[in-house]
Amino acid sequence: MSLEDLLAPTTEPRRYVVTGGPSAGKEAVLAELHARGVPASEDEPAREIYRRHRDRLGRHLQVADRRAYSRDVLAAFVAEYCDHKAGLRFYNRGIPDGYGWDAFFGLGPYPDLEEATRIYRYDAVFVLDPLDDFDSEDDLVFAQEREIRRVHELIVQGYYDAGYRPIFVPADEPGRRVDFILAQLPVPST
Repeated sequence: MSLEDLLAPTTEPRRYVVTGGPSAGKEAVLAELHARGVPASEDEPAREIYRRHRDRLGRHLQVADRRAYSRDVLAAFVAEYCDHKAGLRFYNRGIPDGYGWDAFFGLGPYPDLEEATRIYRYDAVFVLDPLDDFDSEDDLVFAQEREIRRVHELIVQGYYDAGYRPIFVPADEPGRRVDFILAQLPVPST
């Protein structure tokens, strides 16, 4: 089945995750997918949820706030998954990212996350290798440079723990990364 066939609104839903740690280049890759007419998340749901929590609390998340934040992000990821009914779609992060971020926050897995990970499965997971530079004007990137690698590793481990075999996308400019991703798409044989 070709990419054009997968893009047809009459095909079964195919779901692909683009993930990685902070500053891995997810936004640039998703923007390139959009530029090529490939359906993908418009933004990262977790960021908007973080902003709402921060605005409501008047401060950044603290330990007592993190589980509520995690549950809100999980609900957003499940809703985004369920809203997709046909053709292919790339997601800016996926449900198993919760394992990595929760571990980074010092939280263990919880039953809702484990259940959602079993029920809502993606066709493939593309992990963007970290870029060499950490330059973000985003007000939400709170990880220090030394923590970026750890967050990245925890996210990757979460996908392995959830039974995925991630496809690693080398650090490169967005166009070449998208070329690599599209060439690696696991597609149905019929």
